[in-house]
Amino acid sequence: MGTTDISLERIFKQLIAGNVGLAIAETETYLSAWPNPQTKERLDVMKEEYQLMEGYWRQGVSDPQRHLQYQKLLQRVYVLCANIAIHRHLSASSYLQGVYQQVRQSEYTWSLDAIRQELEGFVTDVAMLELEPENLRKERGLQIYKQHQQQMNALFNYIVTSRIWTEGVGKTMEALLLSPTVDVKDQQLLVSAVMLSLMNRFDMVKFRLLVSVYRQSLAEEVRQRALVGWVMGIDDDFVDIYPEQRELVADLLQSEQVCRELTELQIQLVYALNVEEDSKEVSDVIMSNLKNGGFRMTPKGLEEVEEDELEDALHPDAEERRMEQLEANAKRLMDMQKQGTDIFFSGFSQIKRYPFFYDMSNWLVPFYMQHPDIAQYVERLEDNRMVDKLLNKGPFCNNDKYSLLIAMQQVINNLPAEMRKMFQSGEVSPMEFEPSRSEYSDPAYIRRNYLMDLYRFFKLFPNRSALCNPFDTAKNELGMCLFFGSELFRTTPLEAYKREVVALLLKKNHQTAAQQLLDTFPQEMRDVQYFLWTKQFAEALELEPDNVRALVGHARWSYENGFYEDALTDYDRLLLLNPGKTGYMLNKAVCQVELKDYDEALQSLFQLNYEHPDDQRVNRVLAWTLTCAGKLEQADRVYQQVLAGEHAAQEDKTNYGYCLWLQGRVDEAARLLKGCNRLDEAWLHEHGIGRVETMMMQAAING
Repeated sequence: MGTTDISLERIFKQLIAGNVGLAIAETETYLSAWPNPQTKERLDVMKEEYQLMEGYWRQGVSDPQRHLQYQKLLQRVYVLCANIAIHRHLSASSYLQGVYQQVRQSEYTWSLDAIRQELEGFVTDVAMLELEPENLRKERGLQIYKQHQQQMNALFNYIVTSRIWTEGVGKTMEALLLSPTVDVKDQQLLVSAVMLSLMNRFDMVKFRLLVSVYRQSLAEEVRQRALVGWVMGIDDDFVDIYPEQRELVADLLQSEQVCRELTELQIQLVYALNVEEDSKEVSDVIMSNLKNGGFRMTPKGLEEVEEDELEDALHPDAEERRMEQLEANAKRLMDMQKQGTDIFFSGFSQIKRYPFFYDMSNWLVPFYMQHPDIAQYVERLEDNRMVDKLLNKGPFCNNDKYSLLIAMQQVINNLPAEMRKMFQSGEVSPMEFEPSRSEYSDPAYIRRNYLMDLYRFFKLFPNRSALCNPFDTAKNELGMCLFFGSELFRTTPLEAYKREVVALLLKKNHQTAAQQLLDTFPQEMRDVQYFLWTKQFAEALELEPDNVRALVGHARWSYENGFYEDALTDYDRLLLLNPGKTGYMLNKAVCQVELKDYDEALQSLFQLNYEHPDDQRVNRVLAWTLTCAGKLEQADRVYQQVLAGEHAAQEDKTNYGYCLWLQGRVDEAARLLKGCNRLDEAWLHEHGIGRVETMMMQAAING
């Protein structure tokens, strides 16, 4: 971390602590090293206000407005320092610095009136296209869309690299994002730009804007982007600087629908982070589909495998079996998709190197066929019905639709002739994965596709390191994606939904994330299930003495920590609840062995051995118990049976070696102990093997 970053960190540490005076002092120190006259002038004004407030306080003057004035001053100092930090961040990234300068040195006028005129004018221009003569309509349309796309790309970059917004800017942008006279696709793209800016540096105006758009927009696509935006923009460090965050979120969470959508979003983010692991299974299923479908992948694309007449004669039902396998694999992929798995990431990740994806905004722009950067591809595939079906009905996120369109011409050209013909006519249908009409408008479906766009952007965009990446898991198990544990959601109706998320985290083996969320559970939610999840088995048993999972967990914990009598008590209780269960009887016997109650242990073990003569677990414990009890010949016979089995382990060889050693068969024991790292001197001493003999054996097996 550089000196500049350390200085900024000290400033924000004081701001987060709510100490205006010390934050001003740290900022003065920063500006003395990195001067900026305009910023220093603003800071001096704030310093004078603070000193005036401090002076009245020192004189003992009572001021009922002091708290409010102090809070407002704290926020103003935050804005000043946040802008310093944004400037520092832009300067440190050659990519962002280039984006910043390019859009501000362009021909565009970035006044709010000009932005509004551009957005509303585009909608009017598109509508007026219908009045153009047919021979001019296409050319005029290309011109309109090209100009608008260039302006939207510049506006996107302008917002991403913007500083902290004023209230006036926020209000105007809110009106534009809610206006029925602005294109919904433009609104979606601008919401994404606001989110990226907000994640890089918290901005209360942008946060409030996204919350308002989420609450009020009539376009579900805009609403869902706004939801993801304000959630990703949450930063607990600044809750005390802007308590309004609590009020906004608390008000939202009075709605059961909002709580449900937030829960769905949290679950979807967990699935999003599992993409890399899921991709292997997806790849295996797809390759199996190709193989069983009669095609093979070659450097030139797909090639049809010639039918084997002999194979058909010998196995006339082979084709039917292949079709059944294809259907089973397709169903598996559909099930994975419905559960929230991003089944297309691995397949499309290699198609993100086209020039289309050089622009940051193109990764997040909603799909539309008139996008000027794909015009050449659209023209080449204009009459292909299969492509039309895939783009209009396929379950792909916007990002992948652009990739698909760009790559499809090459794919189609490399397909076998018959299949290419079927694609052209539309005979091949993507119906297996086609979402229903109701799914297309479902908020969860819309949101999931947007998260796929985001994931691709933050995983594959070449300059992603210049931005705050919510999917970066280098420091935290789930990166910024575990928002359910935020301070903003505590003591709210959303608490009741945390159990559902914890269950998924544990299922996906995100143990650390699950514990982080469990730590936020209020006292009234700490029930039996909570104590089982946190492995506080004694507390669970206080609430529910006969809970089997709690008894098993407590018994295991007691045994591992050497409390064998407590573990024995637990297994006795478990056997009362589940008489004769092999696992409980076996574990009870192990506890009895540790307590040197060999006769009682053997009584149970002989019964188990009689009932399950081939159970290696039983034989293993029986052999060791006989060894401990000094019944060496019996133990020898059982060990021979254990070592003859498929699942013999090094531990079995070691224990049998001890058994042979106690019988005086030293050479045989040494051969079995050869792989033993460390001899159990205490146990050996207890059974008559002295230290000298132990040292000699150690030398023999390691020599």
